[in-house]
Amino acid sequence: MTDKNLYRPYSLDTSLAACSCGQHASEEEHANQAAAASATRLARAGDVEALSCDFVEAAAVRALFPHDATRRNLIKAIGSHALMAAVASVLPLGSLQAQALEKQGSLEKKSLRIGFIPINCATPLIMADPMGMYREQGLDVTLSKTAGWALVRDQMINGELDASHFLAPMPLAISAGLGAAAQPMRVAMIQNINGQAITLALRHKDNRDPRRWKGFKFAIPFEYSMHNFLLRYYLAEHGIDPDRDVQLRVTPPAEMIANLRAGNIDGFLGPDPFNQRAVYDQIGFIHLLTKDIWNGHPCCAFGTTQAFIDRNPNTFAALYRAILNASAMAHKAENRAAIARAICTPGYLNQPETVVLQALSGRYADGLGNVRNEPDRADFDAMPWYSMATWMLTQMKRWGYIKGDMNYQALAEKVFLLTDARRQMTALGMQVPAAASNGYRSFSIMGKTFDPTNPQGYLNSFAIKRT
Repeated sequence: MTDKNLYRPYSLDTSLAACSCGQHASEEEHANQAAAASATRLARAGDVEALSCDFVEAAAVRALFPHDATRRNLIKAIGSHALMAAVASVLPLGSLQAQALEKQGSLEKKSLRIGFIPINCATPLIMADPMGMYREQGLDVTLSKTAGWALVRDQMINGELDASHFLAPMPLAISAGLGAAAQPMRVAMIQNINGQAITLALRHKDNRDPRRWKGFKFAIPFEYSMHNFLLRYYLAEHGIDPDRDVQLRVTPPAEMIANLRAGNIDGFLGPDPFNQRAVYDQIGFIHLLTKDIWNGHPCCAFGTTQAFIDRNPNTFAALYRAILNASAMAHKAENRAAIARAICTPGYLNQPETVVLQALSGRYADGLGNVRNEPDRADFDAMPWYSMATWMLTQMKRWGYIKGDMNYQALAEKVFLLTDARRQMTALGMQVPAAASNGYRSFSIMGKTFDPTNPQGYLNSFAIKRT
């Protein structure tokens, strides 16, 4: 045991909560700015086995001393070498490191191409690149910015992408053969919860009653999206038939702003940062956050094909760990400012930092002259509940996308990898809800309880539907 460890757990100058020196947002930034004396240590980042051992040791020290001040005071008192010896005397670090290497196994494929749409929903998947989380797992990831969801679907089906950011309902639809040839897709984790809004053109600021929206034209990013299903739900609960009383137009998120500005649409239910961008550009206002329809609703997901998992189980596990770690970091409000800086750049979201941060932090201008503070506007909770998938399937059935009988639970449990998520989260020391033992929990959407054990009864309870 020496202090060559990349994370420097026995140094007074480091913080185990950030990069190696605690002064930068990522290892990449640290590497670019570090002095020549750090070059040897940082070179270990290219050695997967050394990096794995370093991570285990740093994590162990952080677990023993969760507060940096305590660890630093102890180093001042007894010295770094004495602390190394003390840690070694109480923890079998060698065995833990060996187990980690054995569990990790060799990566079948290190260079990966992962698709994403440039929206806040993909925050964990995106931030894992500039913040070095893929590299920590020995992966060389190229993020492929994609223009629209139909292209994401086609590139995944054609094998042009190894994995991708998805709208959460998309893998269900692709697996069921809706809109394309059936291909088994899997949802490894939910990318984000909440984080969407209904945005209206400024000319409607005095028309906030949905019952008066007959004839409106709304944009949605894709048919198989939570945006579509939540907007339909919201309209129908106010007596508006989404197929007969309004027009819903599939529009790529980046084009929603131009269409709102041109007057081609009255509003949209879309992803951030475009709701906030409409306010920033002074062309729209935020009518309603989707958390006020269903607080904690899923939106986007991270997933891949079953074939990729079968061919590359160790690579898939490493990719899983990287994005789970990113999701756990993004969940903490105190990290949102650094994350906004990392992902707002041209290679990722290509948006003003203040727009991204307002949407991530929940402190935002609403376009009506108010500054609102709603910390749960967006959040990150990775658990892919079977009951989330079941609800999505009830809405596909409700609006005629699914014809005939449907075994909701069977498809949900096939596509959503809750068991894998539970195992990976446990291995990373993350808290796993007790209800995850069976994967089903109920939700409340606009005051109406969804019982996942009776999806057909739930579906039958709606007055406005196509079935």
